[in-house]
Amino acid sequence: MSLVWIILGLLLLVIGGEFLVRSSVALSFKLNISKMVIGMTVVSFATSAPELLVSLNAALTGSPAIAINNVIGSNIANIGLVLGITALVSSIAVDKSFYKLNWPIMMLFSIALYYFLYNDNQLIPLEGAVLFGALIIFLIVLIKSAKKDKVVEEVDESLAVVSNFKILLWLLIGALALYFGSEWLVDGAKELATALGVSDAVIAATVIAIGTSVPELAASVIAAVKKEKALSLGNLIGSNIFNIGSVLGLTSIIKTIPVTDVAILNRDIFWMLAFAAVLIPLIIIPKRFNISRYKGLLLVVAYGVFIFMAFKSQA
Repeated sequence: MSLVWIILGLLLLVIGGEFLVRSSVALSFKLNISKMVIGMTVVSFATSAPELLVSLNAALTGSPAIAINNVIGSNIANIGLVLGITALVSSIAVDKSFYKLNWPIMMLFSIALYYFLYNDNQLIPLEGAVLFGALIIFLIVLIKSAKKDKVVEEVDESLAVVSNFKILLWLLIGALALYFGSEWLVDGAKELATALGVSDAVIAATVIAIGTSVPELAASVIAAVKKEKALSLGNLIGSNIFNIGSVLGLTSIIKTIPVTDVAILNRDIFWMLAFAAVLIPLIIIPKRFNISRYKGLLLVVAYGVFIFMAFKSQA
């Protein structure tokens, strides 16, 4: 039964996230916000909503390990699973903004998260405010640099003519779906962890993390198959930055998140740092600024090792 709740929860989170993105973009058009700003901020915040609701729900219902490992696991899955499988479908070209801005910022956020957790085994409101504040500064820098590059994010322009009633309806559907989806997913994860005899943290880093990465995986693979603009590595890196800055940042501002599972600091966060760090040698050696199929295979195999080790440690 726990698997049914997890699947239903994930389904509702996907539906809720989609409606929230649509309503947010439509509302932004009504407020005359530029397409570029909508793509970089509104869409990014809206697509982080499922992870935010899951983490907030977990932290408030006494399962802080789910809150932290939902983010750590999602960040690992974004690189190991999503980027790896997408590269297997079609090799990915890497632009220079990746190592000039996006990658260093992702590493800074990842290291800051490790330091905050390692320092006192918890993420307190002040540290959450620092992470969220840093995210806002990063977005301002990103928007200014994008204006120079004249790069416009792809935003569905048909949403500019949506009626106010529809926007409100979409917001309501999105909010309800996200609320119930997060409730069912967290409850199902706790039940599954008990049934399998593993910790909440392991389920959060594997089952929940893969589930919340499915929308990104589907979108990335479809883009690769259609030979459309290759998946922007920046989008995945941006998602990892948002997960730490907005999801854990906002959750810990509302409620201190303690580290209740030692594996988070002893193992999982090092996997997250390793997957983030390995991207630089991966894009430099041997073919520069390209993530080829065999590099994608390496990432997927490494992700498989992570999943195996996570469950094996509980055996």
